[in-house]
Order: sequence, then structure tokens, then C-alpha cells
Amino acid sequence: MSNLHEECGVFGIWDPEGHCAETTYYGLVSLQHRGQEGCGIAVNLNREITHYKDVGLVNEVFNEEILQRLPGNMAVGHVRYSTAGGSLRENVQPLVLRYIKGTLAIAHNGNIVNTLGLKKSLERNGAIFQTTADTEIIAYLIARERVNTGSIEESVKNVMKMLKGAFSLLVMSPQKLIAARDPWGFRPLCMGKRDNAYIFASESCAFDSIDAEYIRDIEPGEIVVVENGRIKEDKELTGKNTSLCIFEHIYFSRPDSYIDGQGVHEARKAAGALLAKQSKTEADIVIGVPDSGLSAAAGYAEYSGIPYETGFIKNKYIGRTFIKPQQSSREIAVKMKLNTLKSVISGKRVIMVDDSIVRGTTCARIVNLLRSAGAKEVHVKISCPPFMWPCYFGTDIPSRKELIANNHTIEEIGHIINADSLDYLSIENLHKIAPYSNLKFCDACFTGNYPIDVSDAETSK
Repeated sequence: MSNLHEECGVFGIWDPEGHCAETTYYGLVSLQHRGQEGCGIAVNLNREITHYKDVGLVNEVFNEEILQRLPGNMAVGHVRYSTAGGSLRENVQPLVLRYIKGTLAIAHNGNIVNTLGLKKSLERNGAIFQTTADTEIIAYLIARERVNTGSIEESVKNVMKMLKGAFSLLVMSPQKLIAARDPWGFRPLCMGKRDNAYIFASESCAFDSIDAEYIRDIEPGEIVVVENGRIKEDKELTGKNTSLCIFEHIYFSRPDSYIDGQGVHEARKAAGALLAKQSKTEADIVIGVPDSGLSAAAGYAEYSGIPYETGFIKNKYIGRTFIKPQQSSREIAVKMKLNTLKSVISGKRVIMVDDSIVRGTTCARIVNLLRSAGAKEVHVKISCPPFMWPCYFGTDIPSRKELIANNHTIEEIGHIINADSLDYLSIENLHKIAPYSNLKFCDACFTGNYPIDVSDAETSK
């Protein structure tokens, strides 16, 4: 239960049977964990694109009446957390843009590093921006390229060459649905099929909810086009070094998803087992902090032989704590969100497994919940290394001065959070948690080794 800001989630479908808005709705509900500030759906009927979007959760924004007003055989949807731009309604995606060649709808997960330079260039040529999200810059560039190219997918490819950073994109034109992933593969994107329908989503768990079959992941740098039920693949930009965000496995993705060949639950269990292998701690029970700490706790317990117990009861109707923009709101949310099982905790030496520590305030409150429940000892195990550096690719990690690990030693952090001991997963073991992954990983938030030049992003902050 970290204080990290969420990712975004994208979903797209081409289905000759129609009902695409309803299917997209269920897909977005499955991806709700990736963003809870706003959501939207754009549909295509007879080459006419219409859309509806607003701030709020998927089931708050959409109802049956609204979905029935969105007929079409193509759709793209989005759930959002604002890593770039504020949480205003105009920043909610998909972004729908009308231009000389028709209408485009775009949904984007990730952050573009060279946004500032691209935006200034467009503004010098007369562009007027209505949002503060970098998705609008991508949309403008695609529209500009489309005027001078033979196809929308060629325009997308030209724009991909201009962009630095993370982008899993879904683009819907009057005739085509296009999925594209940045050449580094920072953010996940996969393809599925249901009968004659083709579907794209940030995570494979979205396919399970709509009875679709997972086919494969979109390769980093790949463009996939669906037109009239035919698939066309362009891999000209593939084959480079890859750098999937390792935090997809630690925290962001749902445990029932598979990301580029690796099961998320299995990766988290491996992280827990490696934590147990790193250092032996005497304890009576192992508990996990819901939700992403649970799999890691199970792995820790299995390897160590210490019994696994349910130590926390989660109120599932409270959003993730970092979704609240004010720190005071987050503090209230933590108290409302978790309660301890005192009968399990009281009098026990407890190993508490969590996914990360950012500022330390949330972790301290959770440890104190265990103290209040009568825990004899609390040993905190974190299934990733200490956060030392900000992320520029879509994870809204705070500035370095706000990261507790930059200002204190591990021993000092343990004292601050009121733990009897504190251990982090080592960098070496971090790279062992996903042995089946088809991609290499970005660990820049732990090491400062960014896979691409981020000086433009640092200047714009």
C-alpha cells in the first residue's frame, strides 16, 4: 500500500457484432486499479466517432442509458490517473480530435519525456491546446503527419519516431483501430480475441472479464492495425533494447495478469521468497498489506516456513490511498481502508510484507495499527529496493527530496516507521523476480540508471 500514483489503463475493441461500448465498460472496470480519477469511452459507428467521459470511477461515470447512446463496432476506452496534467474533466481520455482528414480518438498510457519541446514547436505553428495532458500533443502530431502521409498507421509510426518516453497507444480513426507500443516497452499492451472481435488492453485480466482469449503482447515498437476484420502488423521499430517498468510486477498490475510472458502473482511470490532468503527473521506469522503485498507475503511464508495469516481486513469501497490529492485526505483514507484482525495479531511476532515505502507516512500508520492490535514485534519486509530517483515514464514518484530513502538510512527509516526491523529487496534479487519475462526491465527509480536521456523532462519540472 504505497503512496505512489497510479498508472492509466487503455482498452480497445473492433467487433462486427457491435455492443462495443458495453464491452469496453467491462474491460475498463477490470482495469480500474490503474486509474480512478476519470474515464471515458469513444465509439465509431459508420465512420462517425462519438464519446462520453467524466471524472470518477467507471461505474459512477457510465450507466446503461449512457452506454446505449454509444452504438458502434469500434471503441477505445481509458481509465486515468494524472501523471501529467491535472485531474480536470478536459484531461480525461480518450481525446477526440476533429481535423481536415476526419476524426481521431486517442487513449494513452505513459509519459512523454520531450513534451516541452514538442509543445513549443506546435504552438509556434499555431496550435492551441485545450488540455494539459501530453496525449493532446501526440494527437496533434498524428493529425499533422496524416495530412502528408498515405495512411493513419504511417502517421502513427512517424510520430513514434519523434517521441521520447513511454507510450502505449490506442488510436481510432473512421476506418481503423490501431495499437502501438513505444520501442522500449515501458508500459504493457496486449491483444485478445473473442469470436470475430479483436481486443487490445493494458493487461490480460481485462480479457478474462469479457470471455475473450489472450493472444499475445504487443511487441515494443510494434504497430497493429485492425481494418474490416483484417490484422496488419508493422514491426519496423521493434528489436531494440527493452525496458518494461519493473513496478508493473511489484505493484501496478493485477495479480491475475500476465505481462510480457510473466505472471504477476508468480513474480510477487518470487519477490517474497527472495526477501525471506536474503535475511532470516524469527517470527510467529507472516501477513501482507492488501492488495499487492499479499502475493509477496505468501511467497515469504512459503519459503521461510513461517505461517501465513490474514492480518488486515480491507474496506473494498475505499480507493487506493494515493488517489487522494491532499495528504490529509490520504491519512483519513488509510484509517478507513484497513482494519486489523486483533485475534490474529495480538501477542505475535509479526512479519509484515508490503510493496514499497515512498515518504514513509503510510507505512508508519500501518505499523502502528499492528502495535495497537497487540503485536509483540513488527518486522517490515519491502518487496522492492528503496526509492531513490523520480520516474519520468508514467509513475508519479515524487521528487528526490520527498523520498524518505534519500534522507535516511534503512535503520533510520525502520525507526521512523516504528518497526523492530526493516528489510528491502536487493537490486540483485529484484531482477530475479520475473524469469519468464520476454523483456528487460527499467529500474531507474531505484538506481538512477535511466534507459533514455531524461534531461528534457528534468528541465520541464
